[in-house]
Amino acid sequence: MIWKNIFGRAPRDEAPYALYGALVAQARSPQFYLHTGVPDTVEGRFEMVALHTFLVLRRLRAGGDEGKALGQKVFDILFDDMDQTLREMGVGDLSVGKKIKALASSFYGRINAYEEGLRDANNGLLDAAIGRNIFGGSQPSGAHMAALADYVRRTDQTLLVQPLTELMAGRAVFASPPEAAPRMTDLAGGQ
Repeated sequence: MIWKNIFGRAPRDEAPYALYGALVAQARSPQFYLHTGVPDTVEGRFEMVALHTFLVLRRLRAGGDEGKALGQKVFDILFDDMDQTLREMGVGDLSVGKKIKALASSFYGRINAYEEGLRDANNGLLDAAIGRNIFGGSQPSGAHMAALADYVRRTDQTLLVQPLTELMAGRAVFASPPEAAPRMTDLAGGQ
């Protein structure tokens, strides 16, 4: 497979790798870990990559068959990357397939939860999904969850207004991550 990646890629195949690289770079932005309390752990970083992958895939679905095909390639790259990461972490060959299957299943669950949360901005479902998935066992503040949910909504809108041709060419622009730790008064519109 690695030889195919090195020698067998046509120029048109660069777009999914470029999109995946862009979403991983965004997911690794220090602001998420410093200002919204996302755990700076393997799990926390996976969750942020999964969240950004969801946002890109959501936008690509609007691109018809071509967009969906590109989305499938991004999805495949995500799980190839997870496979390689697990192996580098020392997970045995016999366990990798099971772990990837579990990650894929959990990813589909996240997609459904985030999708439902984005349908209605005032339902609290997005905040709840973020709390469950991104923060897991930690106890984030309501301000941190709200700041991250606000970022997700802004990024969803930012991707929505980008021309699909840009995404199809492998270029994505995301909303800016939160620049400072939120205070409840900031989120409530107070001073």
